[in-house]
Amino acid sequence: MKTRELVELARSREAALGQVASLMSEARGSAHAVDGSVEVTVDALGALKRLWLSPSLVSVDPSRVSALVLEVVRVAMAEAEQDCFNRVGLLLGEEAGLLVEALSGRAAPARSAEDDPGMTVEEFQRLRGERLGERRFPSPVAAASAVESTVEYEWEGFDPASLRSDR
Repeated sequence: MKTRELVELARSREAALGQVASLMSEARGSAHAVDGSVEVTVDALGALKRLWLSPSLVSVDPSRVSALVLEVVRVAMAEAEQDCFNRVGLLLGEEAGLLVEALSGRAAPARSAEDDPGMTVEEFQRLRGERLGERRFPSPVAAASAVESTVEYEWEGFDPASLRSDR
């Protein structure tokens, strides 16, 4: 890279960094209690943007309600934090997001070791097959050998002289 390109890149990054604070205030996270009694929306700076409590909570112990609200806020904050990382990543690039993680000492919620990794493709396909009533699933090795034998069979009778020559 030439010096002029490096200077231009630095200026564009500086301008983008100036937008990070506004991105953080735009980032949102929402969560709700499993029973639907509490709904919360927060921004990435921690400001409570929306709180809804079910009327049924009137008869519940206040310490239990506050614990429930705080737990729902914690989940919403993780979502807002991830939304912020996503927005910064789109603006500044993935490297900047990784730099923010390194500087803060916290991984983005999507990379958290505590996050559920989900299921593998193989597990999804197996469960889908079970749900649809499929009984047998060929192993990847058996499927590959079946494809290879089909390919070999197709080429056994191939005559190169049958190819058209443009010469």
